[in-house]
Order: sequence, then C-alpha cells, then structure tokens
Amino acid sequence: MSPTSQERPEGLPQDLPLGHRPEGPTLLTARWVVGHRDGSHRLLRDGEVVIEGGKILFVGHGFPGTVARRIDFGEALISPGFIDLDALSDLDTTILGIDHHPGWAKGRVWPRSYVEAGPYEMYSAEELAFQKRFAFGQLLQNGITTAAPIASLFYREWGETVAEFDAAADAAGDLGMRVYLSPAYRSGGMVLESPDKIVPVFDEERGFQGLRDAIAYIERQNGRHGDLVRGMLAPDRVETCTLDLLKRTDAAARDLDCRFRLHMAQGTMEVDTVRALHGSTAPVWLAKVGLLSERMIAPHATNATDEDLALYTDNGVSIVHCPLVSGRSGGALNSFSKCRARGINIAMGTDTAPPDMLMNLLVGLITCRMSDGAPDRVRCADLFDAATLGGAKALGRDDIGHLSAGARADIAVFRLDDTAMAPSVDPITTLVTGGSGKVTQAVFVDGRVSMWNRAVAGIDMQAARARAQAQYDGLIAKYPERSWGHPAVSEIFPPSYPIEVEDHG
Repeated sequence: MSPTSQERPEGLPQDLPLGHRPEGPTLLTARWVVGHRDGSHRLLRDGEVVIEGGKILFVGHGFPGTVARRIDFGEALISPGFIDLDALSDLDTTILGIDHHPGWAKGRVWPRSYVEAGPYEMYSAEELAFQKRFAFGQLLQNGITTAAPIASLFYREWGETVAEFDAAADAAGDLGMRVYLSPAYRSGGMVLESPDKIVPVFDEERGFQGLRDAIAYIERQNGRHGDLVRGMLAPDRVETCTLDLLKRTDAAARDLDCRFRLHMAQGTMEVDTVRALHGSTAPVWLAKVGLLSERMIAPHATNATDEDLALYTDNGVSIVHCPLVSGRSGGALNSFSKCRARGINIAMGTDTAPPDMLMNLLVGLITCRMSDGAPDRVRCADLFDAATLGGAKALGRDDIGHLSAGARADIAVFRLDDTAMAPSVDPITTLVTGGSGKVTQAVFVDGRVSMWNRAVAGIDMQAARARAQAQYDGLIAKYPERSWGHPAVSEIFPPSYPIEVEDHG
C-alpha cells in the first residue's frame, strides 16, 4: 500500500513502489555495512547487501551474481533494523509525569472515587486502532523493524481489547512492521485511597478472561501477514497480577511456544507492594515457584537487587533496557555493564514517543558510565548489540537482528552525511553519540520498502500527527475525572511558564 498522500518519496527508484518488495535480486550499497560473522557484527567498508523476496542473499564485497537493480545510499550505514521490545503503541502519557508531581495527584493512579463511579474507556475503538497504526509509523521512521507494543492501562476500563489488536495486526501488515503482540491483561489495579496511600485491588476472574482472550488471539493471528505478526503474552505489571494468573500465563507460553513480557523490578511502588503482598521482591517470589525462564522478557530492572539479577542470570530472563524513560524519572539500570558481565541478555526498548532508539542508546551509554563511575566498561557497540542481537535473542530468533545470508531482510539505512551529524571515523560511535532517528533514510522489513525519507507505506504521517494531537487533547480534558480531588486541568498540568494571550480589548 502506498502513502495515502500518493506522493512518491524523493530518491525511491521508479520501479520500486513504496510498500512493496523489489522484484528480483536488489543490491544495496553504502559507505558502511554492518555485516555479521561468528556471532558478532562486523563493519564492511563500501559493503554490499543483496536481498530477494524477504531474505538476504549476500553480505560482503563483489557479489558474483546478477541483480535486477542497484541502490547506492552513499555516505550512509546499512544496518540491521532495531528491535524494540517495549515499543509505545498509544499516545504517550509518560511525558505528563516529567514535571508534574507527585504522581498520585496527577491522574497516574485511579482514585477511589473514579473506581466507584465506574472506570471506562477514554478512547473509542476507532481511536485505539488509529493509535497503533500511527505508533508503528513512528517506529519505522526511527529505524525500528521489530516491535513488541506497550500501552498504558491507566485510561482503560481494565485491560486491552481483542478488537484493537486485530486492528494492530492489520496495521502491521499494511505498513510492513514485524510485531509481537496480544492484548494486555491483569487481575488487579492500583487504587488511591487517600493522598500517598496506594493499594492493590484485585478481580482475578477478569485477569483469567483476559488471558483466555490473549491465547485465542495468538492462536488466530500468529503467522499472519507473511509471518510479520507473532504472538507474545503481555500480563501487565507484576504487582497487578496474582500468582495463579502468572502460572497460567507461563503454561500458556509453553503451549503456544511464545514469550511473555512482565514489567518487574521497575519502581518503588511495585517493590513495596510486592513485598507487602508476598514478602519478597518480585523476582524472588516468582523464582520460588519456577516462573523465571528464558520465556520471560522483563522490562526495566532499574530496582533489581543483586539477588534479583542473579536469578535472572540463572534462569535466562532477558531484560528490556529503556534508559531514556528510566532516566527521566531519576532511575537507571545498575548497571548495563554489570548485567552484561553477569551474562544477562539485554534487549532495548524506547517506551516513549518519539521512539528514538539512537537517543536511547546514547542515554544508556551515559547512565551506565555514571553508574559505573568509569568510561571503559561499556562501548557504543555494546548498546548497538542490545538493540539488535539482544532483542533477537530475547525473542528466541536467529534470523533477525543481523545482516547475513539467509537472515530476514530487516534493514535500516542511516545517513552519515546529514548536516546535523559530526564528521565520522567510526559509524557506530558516530550514530550512538550524535545521531537520532531523524537520520533514518530507509527501512526494509522482510524485504519490503516500509519507509523511505520519512514517508511510510500505508499512512500519511503528517495528517496522522494532527489527528493524534486532537485525540491527546481529548484525553487530557478527562484527567480531572481520574485525579484526586478532581482539580482543573490547568492545576494538574500547569505550563512551564505563565501563558500570556493577546489582549483584544
């Protein structure tokens, strides 16, 4: 499907429509290519990548075969597409907590009055479907080719719906995005009883029903759109799940042969709640009943103890590192280099908008060096590995996250000669320390041209941005209903500086 504006992106070959796979072998070349050998990335100067159908045929120099076309990206890096395992798929509410505190007073937790009035969906089904499509477009614009969507349940009636995830699967197929998904579910929620008093409230049957819906969804959607869509179970947060729900989730993941993601060891409220309920940290609690395994993907680990991290190591749990979101709240993984040294697999997530993975890699580099108190324990390449190879390992795949013959053709091309970029001696260091998602020139997913010069197949991103703003304005207007004391929006989210308006008197 072409962009809804029907405009042809500048530089796209005439015989290669946006949203389509090229016919016949296509040779891609650039100043730099991230190749792969013996389990690790390699840099190829003036390298070549040949793709056909959804696969990579060749990576190296001097392809011996014939090709249907050649695309020279010039002063650029041809890279594996990034893998984002905590990819925002709604309109970002985390930014509302950056300057507005305390969270309990700003609509970040349901007050008892809102619960008693009856929680409701604050977006329509159509709005929720649109948000997934818009979010996938933003991910592609930032060089992300594989994503596991994440959204807030604060503004939901309870969990996510099958209908919105049916729409998400179709959006992935239309735009050309590799996704791992199913509706999020939970057996409880956090309720504000009084200022600073937050307690969990459970309705376990709703959690079981959500799991049943997610299982049925995966059974129906897994493998659709040329295998772009695969299932991943998504219980919400560890403090909002009962032990029986998590046991059933683990059993379902075994039966479905899929991963499940569980946010854990990520904040003070969670740690305190789990200790009050179960007498230990969440990883210790779950390890006692055998629920830690390589099937588990666990964002964010910023509050993990040494004992927790040792359990992750022993049981093959993958961490999803989201350094930008964590850092904005004053948190950090302790630390990226220490977790790697323990043998923990680390994948990356953006968890906010824009989903700028390169910015996250830089913040991850900075926070690790601050935590370590030393600059020599982590390199730019280590973060780059996490965003590619680490994500693939977390998903149990060896055919994505790298560029080599036989792998899926999931490719991102980053401009190195953009005027905002510094001169380069090493493309990885240059991108991680000074790049941003805005230098992403092209994205291929399963061999298909999904993004070219910011144009995304299947959606007019400029028009979608305006639509997203209107939906966000509508959500903000509803915040007094779900904030303690029901203050006005201007009190919940005061502006950074006083606002002056023109006097027409």
